[in-house]
Amino acid sequence: MPPVRVERPLPEPDFVDVDGTTVATYVFGPESGSPAGDIVFCHGTPWSSAVWAEIATHLSRRYRVFLWDMPGYGQSMRSLTTDLGLPAQMRRLAALLSYWNLGRPHVVAHDIGGGVALGAHLLHSAEFASLALWDVVTLHPWGSPFFRLVAEHAEVFGRLPAELHSALVREYIAGAANHGLSPGWLDRLSRPWTTGLGQAAFYRQIAALEPAHTEPIVERLHAVRCDVAIGWGREDPWIPVEQAAGLQELLPGHAPVTIVDGAGHLTPVEAGQRVREVLDRWLPGDSSDEHLA
Repeated sequence: MPPVRVERPLPEPDFVDVDGTTVATYVFGPESGSPAGDIVFCHGTPWSSAVWAEIATHLSRRYRVFLWDMPGYGQSMRSLTTDLGLPAQMRRLAALLSYWNLGRPHVVAHDIGGGVALGAHLLHSAEFASLALWDVVTLHPWGSPFFRLVAEHAEVFGRLPAELHSALVREYIAGAANHGLSPGWLDRLSRPWTTGLGQAAFYRQIAALEPAHTEPIVERLHAVRCDVAIGWGREDPWIPVEQAAGLQELLPGHAPVTIVDGAGHLTPVEAGQRVREVLDRWLPGDSSDEHLA
């Protein structure tokens, strides 16, 4: 699988106050709304909405699309005191859906964005039309040895010389993919973390993420109230592909599972065309009007 080029940046964000926290948001698509519905994208760590830019642009031909950079990430990285834990991000997503006046959007989520979306749904009464989960952080175990080491020593890592920090971040991000990211993608995903504010923020967000925060979600997976689709990179080095089947077993019904050969953890970037095809078939409004089996 060749490196993927960066082709479609997101538009300039609108900044929204959510419970006293500034959130960068992106909304585009049919101006008068779409009969096909609305789609909300949730990113993971250490990413931003940039990972969904290509796919969101593609789907905006038929849907209104909504993206947000979680506080502490991307364009929402504006404070070193904001609560970056998963429970806080779950509450913010539920509040943001209310702000956008979205009753039952389709939700597409990656990495910890999956845990955030499930938490908004199961713990904060957010209603979804459907939920597509890609390489998501939910089941135990999650968090690599490096991830846990940083979480335990965030202040020490935060004092690394800038050159060493930049090299560490780039290596960490590159290690999520099964094949080398293009220089453009590697720059795009690492750039927010290599500023003075970004260096401290990078280690803060890792320290704030605790596996205990997904336990209440796992206990309630049987109560999910919408159709769910699951996607995973077969060579995911961060979250074993076996978790796709484990998640399927705990969800109601029989959620379709797509395993993407050759892809690692960054499926929206590494295998964007394949993810688009899956979502085109999963979401309503496609001419085939079929779900994946």
